[in-house]
Formats: sequence, structure tokens, C-alpha cells
Amino acid sequence: MKKKNKSLKLPHTLVLIYILVVSMYIMTWIIPSGQFERVDIKVENTVRTVTKPGTFKYIEKKTVGPEALLIAPIKGFGDGALIIAFLFIIGGAFAVIQATGTIDMAIKKLTGAFSSRPKLQKLIIPVLMVVFSFAGGVFGMCEETIPFVLIFIPLSLSLGYDSIVGVAIPFLGAAAGFAAAFFNPFTVGIAQGISGLPIYSGLSYRLFAWVVGTTVIIAFVMVYANKIKKNPKLSPVYELDRQWVNKQESDNIDTSQWTWRNRAILEIFGGGILILVVGVLMEQWYIEPIAAVFMAMGIICGFVGRMNSSDIAKNFVLGAKDMVTVALIIACSRAILVIANQGQILDTMLLYASQAISVFPKIVVAQMMFVVQSIINFFIHSGTAQAALTMPIMSPLSDLVGITQQTSVFAFQLCEFVNPILPTSAVTMGVLGMAKIPYEKWARWFLPLLLILFVLSFLLLIPPVLTNWGPF
Repeated sequence: MKKKNKSLKLPHTLVLIYILVVSMYIMTWIIPSGQFERVDIKVENTVRTVTKPGTFKYIEKKTVGPEALLIAPIKGFGDGALIIAFLFIIGGAFAVIQATGTIDMAIKKLTGAFSSRPKLQKLIIPVLMVVFSFAGGVFGMCEETIPFVLIFIPLSLSLGYDSIVGVAIPFLGAAAGFAAAFFNPFTVGIAQGISGLPIYSGLSYRLFAWVVGTTVIIAFVMVYANKIKKNPKLSPVYELDRQWVNKQESDNIDTSQWTWRNRAILEIFGGGILILVVGVLMEQWYIEPIAAVFMAMGIICGFVGRMNSSDIAKNFVLGAKDMVTVALIIACSRAILVIANQGQILDTMLLYASQAISVFPKIVVAQMMFVVQSIINFFIHSGTAQAALTMPIMSPLSDLVGITQQTSVFAFQLCEFVNPILPTSAVTMGVLGMAKIPYEKWARWFLPLLLILFVLSFLLLIPPVLTNWGPF
């Protein structure tokens, strides 16, 4: 009697994250506790607290009790409160806008226009990803990509692709620019300021890296998209996407019902995005004002779409409810850092890593700096926070081993290439939660691209070492 061939089924994403929490708890009992002294320095008119090199000392072991395994995820809600609130508001606002039918009709009209111009359709992915990459490279677009997922997934499906392509256009586009950034104030600006380099120096090579990194990621997505268009069943999310497609078909969208109200809603939405871009660029907006813009957009669009206040509230709650799973995952992922901080092992890990890489040849040292920064990135996702922790150590280390501080800054910023696969990243999990794509399916799809980006980063770090890349 033949046994049924059952494919290996991974646990729920929340279970996978909690396994990492337990692993970190075990590490707190193995790795000695230690700490660097912290000092305040001024970077771009802002005072930042950074580690002070040469001040590391081991301290009395900070034991973490087993109760931390239950308390840390609860504390994770506090640490991730802003991004969680942001997701609830985005989910609620989009549910209200979606209920007006405007987005569905606009996508159907857009799809019809592209269907009659197949050459134009081929430009959608590269053009849009370049736009998002430029935003990531200039002002560090990151969390701002989350709302766009709900627009690009239905557009992607209507063009014959899948939801992974819909996520990749805004998310990986911005990620490419964020990692290979030429201006990004949250990575390049802060890291150069801490290292004592002229702010935004080394622009020429960074622009080259941005072009190469963006091109590689776009090419990967386009090759995959063309494969899915030829055979949709090759998509790892094929069955999940049927839910989106079936909904679109069951809605039986009639674009002839397009009225001035739909045009007004689309204009309000476009105006809101424009306000968001201006606010981020001119006023350095972060999560709170961006969320406020989306909340205002949702309420105004609801009234324009002839909803009463109760209907708006009902749809808002339904949209926010879809974000509960994501909120739990984000809180649990933050628990990893909570436990690491309680055990005071992050500074010790940084010390060990810096000592280990100093014995390698110069080119390998630069590449190992990238690897170490990628590992640190698993725990600390804020580019600014990671720069404050690591650059005061890596910058003097670069002088000792004979590579420039500009190169160590470059190795630090390239580590952002790994962000889209980190289950501990609130943005990554927020994007996947919006898209309803299980983490394990996304990780399997992204892994080949991650390996390509690792090789690319190693190659991009060779010329700075050989040319002794200086401040300018």
C-alpha cells in the first residue's frame, strides 16, 4: 500500500519567530555579558548616543529568567507600538477606500489600457521599481512602501503575474535604493557623520552601486514575472492568489459605473501621496504624520463615496482586524532584541565579531564587515540605531587593518540588502502581512536573490579597497 507523499509543512510564522526568541534566550546563558561606554555626539544638528571604542568591559552576568519568554513578547508590543499602530491605520484606511470600489475600477481601466499596448506593459515593472529605488536611495523610503502593496498586488494579478511580483515592485524597489543608497540620511548620512567623513561624500561610486544593485534586483523580478505569466501554476503562492482573483471575478467590476465620485476619490488618494512625499522630503516625517495622512484620506474618501460615519467605522475596523496576525508577529520579533538587551550580549557579540575579522586580508576584511553588519541587522533593523552601535567600532577598526572609513561605511549600508528576508524586521513582516503571503513562501522565493546580492556586495567592496577609496 502506497503512502501519500506529503510535502513538508513548516509551522506558522508566529511559531518560527518564537523559536528564534527561545534561541536568543539560550544564547544569553552562553555568551558573556558586556558593554561599551556610550557618548553623545552631534551628527547633522542632532545629538546621537554612540558606542565608544576601546571601552568594552565584561560585566557581571545578567541572567535572564524563564519568565522572559512570556514577558518579552508583551514588551515587544511596546517597542513595536508605532509600526503596529501604523499597520492598523493603513489597513483600516485602505479598507474604507477599497469599499468605494474606486481602486478596483481604476486597476481594471488601467489593465485594459495596458492590454492594448503590450510593449508598454513590459515597462511597468522596471519603471516603477526605479521610482521606488530612487525614493529609497534619496530619503530612505522603507515603512512607506507598506500601503502600496494593496495597490500593486491586484494590478500585478490583473496583468498575469502573482502577488509576489506585486510585493516586489514597491518593497524590493525601495529596498534596492535603501541598501545601495547615495544619499539616504538614515544610513549613509548618519554613518558618515559618526565616522567623521564629509556628509554624502563618495557620491560617484555610490551612484554606480545604486544603478548596479537596482538593475540586478529588477532583472531578477522581471525574469520571475515572465515565467509566471507563461505558467501561473509555477508561482509558490498560486493557490493563495486564487482568493484575490476569485474576488476580482466575483465582484464583476463594471467600469461604466465610473463617476465623478470615483475620480474625486482617486484625486484625493493621489493628493495624499503627494503630501506624504513632500512631508518626508521637506519635514522628515516619520510614522505618526504619515499614518495621520492615510487616516484622513480614508475618512474623506469614505464620505465622498457616500458612506455614512457608521459604514466608515465598520470598514475601518474590518481592515484593521486583518492586521492582528501581523501585529502579533512584529511584537514577537521585537522580543528577540528585548531578551538580548536583558542579557546584555549585543555589545559582546559586536566585540567578538570585530576581533575575528581583523585577522583577514584587507579585501576580505571589508567583505567580513558586510557579513557582520548583516548579522547585526538581524537584531537591529533601524539603520540609525545600527550605525550608532557599530560604526564607532568598525570605523577605527578599518584604520587598523588598512582600509578606509568610507569603505567601512559602504559595507555597513550594503547590509540592508538582507532586510527583505529577515523575519525579525517589522517592515518585512508588515508587507507580507498586508499581502497575506506566508513568510516561509516568501523566504524560499527570495533566497536565490539574497545569494546573488551577497555575491554582488562582495564584488562591490573590492574596488574601494584596491583604490583606497577616500572621503571624496
